[in-house]
Amino acid sequence: MLVKTFGSAVQGINATIVTIEVNVSRGIKFFLVGLPDNAVKESHERINSALEVNGYHLPKKQIIVNMAPADIRKEGSAYDLALAIGMLAADEKIDSTDLEKYVIMGELSLDGSLQPIKGVLPIAIKAREEGFKGFILPGQNAREAAVVNNLEVYGVEKITEVIDFFNGKNNLEPTVVNTREEFFQNICFSEIDFSDVKGQENVKRALEVAAAGGHNIIMVGPPGAGKSMLAKRIPTILPPLTLHEALETTKIHSVAGNIDSNTSLIAHRPFRSPHHTISDVALVGGGTFPQPGEISLAHNGVLFLDELPEFKRTVLEVMRQPLEDRKICISRAKFTIEYPASFMLVASMNPCPCGYYNHPTRECVCAPGVVQKYLSRISGPLLDRIDIHIEIVPVPFEKLSEMKEAESSEKVRERVIKARQIQEQRFKDEDGVYCNAQMSSKQMRTYAQIDKAGSELLKNAMLKLNLSARAYDRIIKVARTIADLEDSENVLSNHIAEAINYRNLDREGWAG
Repeated sequence: MLVKTFGSAVQGINATIVTIEVNVSRGIKFFLVGLPDNAVKESHERINSALEVNGYHLPKKQIIVNMAPADIRKEGSAYDLALAIGMLAADEKIDSTDLEKYVIMGELSLDGSLQPIKGVLPIAIKAREEGFKGFILPGQNAREAAVVNNLEVYGVEKITEVIDFFNGKNNLEPTVVNTREEFFQNICFSEIDFSDVKGQENVKRALEVAAAGGHNIIMVGPPGAGKSMLAKRIPTILPPLTLHEALETTKIHSVAGNIDSNTSLIAHRPFRSPHHTISDVALVGGGTFPQPGEISLAHNGVLFLDELPEFKRTVLEVMRQPLEDRKICISRAKFTIEYPASFMLVASMNPCPCGYYNHPTRECVCAPGVVQKYLSRISGPLLDRIDIHIEIVPVPFEKLSEMKEAESSEKVRERVIKARQIQEQRFKDEDGVYCNAQMSSKQMRTYAQIDKAGSELLKNAMLKLNLSARAYDRIIKVARTIADLEDSENVLSNHIAEAINYRNLDREGWAG
C-alpha cells in the first residue's frame, strides 16, 4: 500500500514541504531514497526500537521510502516521526484518511518519546501557507509553533499519542498562544538599566545618538572604565521590537535551536557578545550544514565585540560586506542561502596593549610605536563603517559614591523612539532605508543639508584636527541624528560640532 505523510526541510530561515512516500510490498528489504543524510538513514533503528517498546512492529515486508523533492538534501533526525507514521499507515495499522492534512515532525527516542527539533517556526509558517490543517510535533516545541495563527498545533510526548490520534482513539489538545498579548506583556521587561551606570554622561549621550540613528559605535578606554557595562545596556534604550521584527528574529533563533520550551516569541532585541577566539564561519554563518552565525543571531539587535583588536584579522574583515548590505549570502556548489544581518555594531577596545594610554592618573608603559601598531590591527575599511568613536575615562570616586539617581533607560528610550519616528517618516519612500546610518551620499545631500556656518565649522575641523576624509560623511550622518533628537528640521552648526567630537580615532596623531 502506498501512503504519503508530510514533513519539512529548512533552508536558511525558510522551509520547504517534504512529501514522504512509503510503499509496502512483497519482499524483505528496506530502501530509503531522496537524498537523506546519515542521521535520516539511521532513523530505521530508532523507529524499530520505538515501535517495539510500545507494542508495534515495522512491516515484515519490503519497504520503499522516498523523500520528495529528491534534489533537496534532508538533514537531521526530525523526520523520525513522519517516517514511522508513514510505515505504520502503509502497513494499515493506522487510518491514513487524515494524514494529508498534517505536517508531522519529531525525533524519536528508543522508548518512543519525542525529542525537540530545530526550525519549528519557519516550518509552521510554511505549513499554514500550503494550506495544512495542523502541525504535529514534540511538546517542547509546541509554544514556538503556536505563534502562527490559523494552524492547529499539537504538541505530543510519545509516538503512541499520534497513533491513537489518527486511529480516532483520543483527541489531542491544540496548543494556543495569544501572540500579541504575550508579546506586549514581555516587551518592556529588563533587569538592567542605564541608571545603574554612575557618571560617564558624555558616553551615555554618544550611545543615545548611536541608538537614535542606528549608528555603529566603538568605545576606547582603559580596563574597568565601564565599556562592557554600558554596551550591555544599549538594548534597553533601543526602540522595542515590532511584531514583524520579533517574528523575523524568532525564525533565525529557531533555525539555530536557541528557543526553549517556555518561549513562544522573542520580545527583546538580541544582544550577542562572542568571544574574540571566534572563527569567521561562527561569526557570519556557514559550515557543512549551514547555520546562522552571530551576526544573524544579532539581527534587529546589538552585536558587541569586546576587545576588538584581539579578534583575528580574517574574522573582522568578513564583517565588512554584511555591515553594508545588512545580509549575508552563504554559497555552496549546489545552493545559496541568505541570512538577514541588520544589526548595530558596538565595539570596545583598550587604547594600547597595557591599557593606560591617555589615562589621567596612570602612566602608559608601552614602547614607542606600539600604540599605533595596536590600533592598526583594525583595518581602515572596517573603521570606516563605524560612525562614532568615543573615548572613555575612568569614573572618579566622587561620582561612584554619590547617591544621586542617574537617568533611567526608559527616559532615554522615549527620546530615541521620537527620533526614529522622524526618520521613519523621512525615509518612507526610500526602499531599504530605515535610519540615518543607512543613508547613501545622494540621500545625504537631500536630507542632511548643512548651513553655511556648519560647513565652515566642518572645513576648519578637517584642517585643524587633521580629520581623515572618510570622517566627512560620518560626521554629517551623526549630525543629522543629533538634529532629529532635538526635533530640528535643519542640521545646524552646534549639531556638526557635537558630531565632530565623536571621531576621536580619525584624528591624525591620536595614537602617537
